Amino acid sequence: MLRKYALLLVGLMMLIMLAPVAAQENTVVRYFNFTAGSDHVEDLNTIIAAFEEANPGITVEIDSAPFGDYFTLLQTDVISGEAPDVFELNFENFESFAANETLMDLSAVAGEAPYYPRALEAFQYDGKQYALPESFSTVLLYYNADLFDQAGLEYPTAEWTWEDAQEAALAIRALGDDIWGLYTPIQFWEFYKKAAQQGDCQFFNEDETESLINSEGCVAALQSMVNFVDDGVIPSQADLSGISDSELFANGKLGMWVTGTWMFSALGAAEFPWNVQIEPMINQHASHFFSNAVAVSATTDVAEAATKLALFLTSSETAAQVRVDHNWELPALDAPELFESFLAASPPENRAAVFQALESAVVPPTIERQAEMTDTLNAYITQVVDGELTAQEALDQAKVELDALLD
Repeated sequence: MLRKYALLLVGLMMLIMLAPVAAQENTVVRYFNFTAGSDHVEDLNTIIAAFEEANPGITVEIDSAPFGDYFTLLQTDVISGEAPDVFELNFENFESFAANETLMDLSAVAGEAPYYPRALEAFQYDGKQYALPESFSTVLLYYNADLFDQAGLEYPTAEWTWEDAQEAALAIRALGDDIWGLYTPIQFWEFYKKAAQQGDCQFFNEDETESLINSEGCVAALQSMVNFVDDGVIPSQADLSGISDSELFANGKLGMWVTGTWMFSALGAAEFPWNVQIEPMINQHASHFFSNAVAVSATTDVAEAATKLALFLTSSETAAQVRVDHNWELPALDAPELFESFLAASPPENRAAVFQALESAVVPPTIERQAEMTDTLNAYITQVVDGELTAQEALDQAKVELDALLD
């Protein structure tokens, strides 16, 4: 009897001694993101559940924030030494985080998945891979086929120039006072793309010591945008009267609309036929390429588990399939078989344009003081649209301010 009690006591003591060890074996990885939003919370939960099942002993704590607050919160956490282990970055903010040595080098694992080369390249800094591309989206020319038919116009083709689009916009505008030919935002994001379409506009010299924003090519690119306003084919904010551009298109009152692939699902219930085409060109094609990535904090104390999560979020078949099936930004993987269901869906019929746009993908110019550059250019572009400055005057003044940001 004493022997049995002794064995039982020894067993209990071993359990007590092993309990802390078992607890220590459970690794917690903190993940901060902005893309799940309210529409894809369950999708993210599905991906994380699959990761935890495939990696017993690792638990992921998810924290999300809206895009408007996300980078302020992330920067605050990084500065205070409380950075999440794994977090999302967009291309526009990537350089400032990489330059300040807040990201772990992931070069050793970047070759483990078939990432789309352009997306992988976008998140390199000083020759190192500091984030893994998670998703991408492009911007296309949406068009209302009914309005084109009413105006007696041929549908847009991949060979269209902006002159072709302008002619079509004028014809559609003539259909009625409440019908508009085109809506394309006139701001920084469109400007750098039009600059690439122009072909002879560079925002900065090669070593980023001087801005070239007031060059002849850049002035021409900006003026080409403002011409749509001057011709009256783009509605002003006053014309919109509180109606968004997306509502204008969905209501059948807009002939052409320049926006992203993220609008496909929202327009699924539209009561008119619509389709998409790659954007018209000026002298050459150039298409927006937006990409988000997953990074690992340079200060994480769970680097191995954090790296596993980053790889799973960006390259696993589970994550890719969830994204495709639920219209959540396409995975940044060069794997055509993953996109078969996406390409087969309709509308729009011409989903192949999404991948055709990648052939001329451009990303915004980036500097460490990115937000200040964007705000500066947006302010001057607005003054040109409002008729307060000419394109040349605005970009002459912008050059002075951008040069100061490079010091």
